[in-house]
Amino acid sequence: MTRSERLADQLDWYWQKNLRPRLHGLADEEYFWEPVPGCWSIRPRGTSAAPVSAGSGEWAMDFASPEPVPPPVTTIAWRLAHLIVSCLGYRVGWYFGGQDVDFETFAYAGTADEALKQLDDMYGRWNAGVRELSDADLENPPRVGPERFPMENRILHVNREMIHHGAEISLLRDLYRRQDEAAPRPT
Repeated sequence: MTRSERLADQLDWYWQKNLRPRLHGLADEEYFWEPVPGCWSIRPRGTSAAPVSAGSGEWAMDFASPEPVPPPVTTIAWRLAHLIVSCLGYRVGWYFGGQDVDFETFAYAGTADEALKQLDDMYGRWNAGVRELSDADLENPPRVGPERFPMENRILHVNREMIHHGAEISLLRDLYRRQDEAAPRPT
């Protein structure tokens, strides 16, 4: 097994055994669920209260720069968009010759099914690209994109980001499913 295959397998094991199965059955109501007031989400264009509403289609991503402190809680829709665009999309375009992806011009998904198709597509392109890298590719900084660390470092960073945000999405799914079981708080 090559180094690039080992790096791809690290994320692919998580993808196949943890994250992707946890996304099975994601419905639109859950995709857009806001567990607390003031969440950032993906919203129909023109309906956001966030300082910035990014995207090119009928749906836009809530955003601000600089990010508020503390940052808002985000919905599953927002977190999936972050994985699709920021974690995978930018880098697929930069490193593997895919179409350039930008959070300001991306056509965000207005349904859970559409978001999962975008995620599956971008993940498949990322995984295939990583598997094709040589040891020399891994040791050198990528030729394009703003990042000047060795490619292996970039891949490990994406792996961490995918695992981190995937765990957040999984927790939101757990909370959504259990929200009716929440015990009343003492007054």
